[in-house]
Amino acid sequence: MNPITRKRIGLILLFAFFLGPFVAAWVLHAIDWRPAHTRNYGTLIQPPKDISAARFVLADGQPLQWKDADWSWTVFALPGPGCGERCLARIDELRRVRLSLNQNAYRVRIVVLDDAMDAERLAPLKPVELGRDSDGTLADLRPQGSDEVAVAFADPHGFLALRYPVDFDAGRMRKDLARLVK
Repeated sequence: MNPITRKRIGLILLFAFFLGPFVAAWVLHAIDWRPAHTRNYGTLIQPPKDISAARFVLADGQPLQWKDADWSWTVFALPGPGCGERCLARIDELRRVRLSLNQNAYRVRIVVLDDAMDAERLAPLKPVELGRDSDGTLADLRPQGSDEVAVAFADPHGFLALRYPVDFDAGRMRKDLARLVK
């Protein structure tokens, strides 16, 4: 084999080495292949639901601001009818998940959307905020059973990204949240 042919083969192999993954990715995308398992624990909302125009009013009467420099992600706690002690314990778990993020805790806010709850019940759980969903935007995610809480994550631009069922595992939810706020 002469030197020119060897250099051409090397160049072709170099192109194949760098372009191969792009071609493979394009083919997998073209046949709409998705991995069987993902790393996230929560259920990915596909397509992400834009809730930036929805009216969420906090307990102090102020609307929920999406473009706030202090926050990045919003964790919505959605209690079912009749939020009792078990419901408050689950909300406290959410507060503890937020605190466990250490230096990234400031990048997460927790908003409990419940029209019937009194703000004094959430006072010991600061910085958890009470709000209400004026438009009923997240009504389909709310649990039907009493004393239950479902959870949804919204990104800084107002898109719902993940949702969690009533029996969520707070430790696995923490892993998802830690990946999001990095």
